[in-house]
Amino acid sequence: MTVSPLRRALTVLAVVTLAVTAAPTVAAAEPDPKALTWTVQPATPSGPDQRRWINASLDPGQVVTEHLAVRNFSRNAVAFSLKAADGYLTDKGRFNMLSSDRPSVDGGTWIDVREKVTVGPGETRVVPFTITVPRAATPGDHPAGIAATVTSTGGTVNVESRVGFRVMVRVNGTAQAALSVRDLNATYTSSWNPFAGGTVRVRYTVQNDGNVWVSGTSRVAVSDLLGRTDHDATGQVEELLPGGTRQIDTRADGIWALGRVRTTVSTSPTVLGDAQAGAEVRQASASVTTWVVPWAQLVLLCLVAALLLGVRAVLRHRRRRLAGLLARARQEGRDAVLVGGSPAGPEPDAGDASR
Repeated sequence: MTVSPLRRALTVLAVVTLAVTAAPTVAAAEPDPKALTWTVQPATPSGPDQRRWINASLDPGQVVTEHLAVRNFSRNAVAFSLKAADGYLTDKGRFNMLSSDRPSVDGGTWIDVREKVTVGPGETRVVPFTITVPRAATPGDHPAGIAATVTSTGGTVNVESRVGFRVMVRVNGTAQAALSVRDLNATYTSSWNPFAGGTVRVRYTVQNDGNVWVSGTSRVAVSDLLGRTDHDATGQVEELLPGGTRQIDTRADGIWALGRVRTTVSTSPTVLGDAQAGAEVRQASASVTTWVVPWAQLVLLCLVAALLLGVRAVLRHRRRRLAGLLARARQEGRDAVLVGGSPAGPEPDAGDASR
């Protein structure tokens, strides 16, 4: 069977994390002096600037021109391909952009940049690009990324390496910030030490239900059957793009529980990027109930009760034995009196005996 050249050419996309720090990020394919190294960062027409990424707050239908700078640290001239794509956050919270084999449908399609740029050894080239917001664009954030890529061929495998930065496009309008709590689960584990409280493990998913880029805080409160709160702690929710999710796993130690334990998680979002007046910030919460049997404490209580009952039985036995001994002693005393002499009474008259 003959395999077509197209099917033989397996393309492997080596995704390099986009540069998000103030200092340029250098991508090196390998520690060989001949290896290609380069940076890509936001720029002005005159050269690189100090922006970590590009924030653009635009109206529907608006067009703006921005610039990027590509610097080649290699010894030879390099032809870089320039590409834009939708942006997203990885499971570890790092910003990235869709690979070349995945089509963009949002902010990545709004960026128009030339396909290639050739940069000489040690040279920096500034390239303009435009951001065009569709007239029907919805308010909120539409993240994208733009990168300079190099594709190397090794046998039948093509490897694409890229370096770039994020482009955060915010369409003006009503900004909505909301972090919902989903799939809340709480489990209680008793301590082996009956004099120590147990642990409540809380697992839940935070989802950005708004239309803007946010971070925030989450508060976990654990209360007992009487409504008393044994644990009340606040944690940080890392940045989330619209529609993004983050799984959180936390623990509450030292919980004394008997019967019902109620765990409540509440969130409070914070809008990131350019502050927008009038943003709708919605707090959210969710609760779950766990029924708890404190086995270690119950075992200790049973042991204490058994010990008290045992002590009580021993004391009652001793009291009964002492009472028996006293009764026996009194009886023996009475018996001794009867055996040693007749009962007291009048002696017989001598005159009467002679008659």
